[in-house]
Amino acid sequence: MTWLSILVPVYNVEPYLEECLESIMSQAGQDVEVIVLDDCSTDNSWLAMQKLGQRWPGRLKLLQHSSNAGLSAARNTMLEAAQGQYLWFIDSDDKLLPGCVSALKNIVHTHAPDVVLCDFSVWREKSRLKHRMRGELHRRTFRGAAQHLQTDNSGLLAGLLATGQMHAWSKISKRSLWGSSLRFPPGRYFEDLMTMPLLTLRCQSYYYCATPWVAYRQHSTSILSTMNLRKASDQSASLIGFSQSLGITPLSQNSALKMAWAQQCARNFIGAMRFLARRENQLSDAERAAAAQQFRADFEQSSPYSLLELQQQYFYKGWWLRALKLRGWTNWKK
Repeated sequence: MTWLSILVPVYNVEPYLEECLESIMSQAGQDVEVIVLDDCSTDNSWLAMQKLGQRWPGRLKLLQHSSNAGLSAARNTMLEAAQGQYLWFIDSDDKLLPGCVSALKNIVHTHAPDVVLCDFSVWREKSRLKHRMRGELHRRTFRGAAQHLQTDNSGLLAGLLATGQMHAWSKISKRSLWGSSLRFPPGRYFEDLMTMPLLTLRCQSYYYCATPWVAYRQHSTSILSTMNLRKASDQSASLIGFSQSLGITPLSQNSALKMAWAQQCARNFIGAMRFLARRENQLSDAERAAAAQQFRADFEQSSPYSLLELQQQYFYKGWWLRALKLRGWTNWKK
């Protein structure tokens, strides 16, 4: 019985692909399905996939899109093809750390949670002391209790939103949670932030393993370092769907969850507004003002608190710097 499907989307990652798949295949037994999909790469990634398929005969399920459709579409295609009880999305330029698959299997067979959360380490070509001092060897993805099965869904959502680490590759989920309706949004940036909160909203149980299982490769071409207006707009609006779904449940009244939820909305808002401020020479005053107005409207749609209410919450808690920062961005280009 296939208990786990590891899903690896590929697009122009030829230099990194072998190391990624080696980290998976060195741990994956016959009861682990490994699906690798090429999203019409323009380098030799597809050829590299075929060669690696010969290295592990019959162990890699190789798929290919006929045209480039983006990360969300690639993940959705693999999700439809997967047969495992659990799904683990791994980016093809990252890698799994030793021992994580056996640790996951033990958790799954002992507790059978709806979702398993893990931590990660930041993987740089040249790691320096300043990076280690920042805690990059162990980045936590969840704020809450670890190493035992939990069934508090409000605690799960609050703990994830509190860290802001909503990436798909640090969450291993039951395939049944996705059903026929939940998928990554094609053609959108910040797709994990749009999707993973909705997935965790469906969970009845979870297990947090406070150990790095994934080495996340730090790139100079990451989404945050190559921001444009389209990306900023997607970031600003990324939690609207989740907020609409959460808002009709009793969980929306949980005070800890409301604060974590609002703070993630504030991160999205400030990140999008900061992009506008840094593009003084690329956008007209009218364009910046219109975008700023839209980002404020997105926040009001996404957050359980208005911008003014969240500022007041910050002041009440004694978080003066946060309150002043949020006030500054709220009034920018008004």
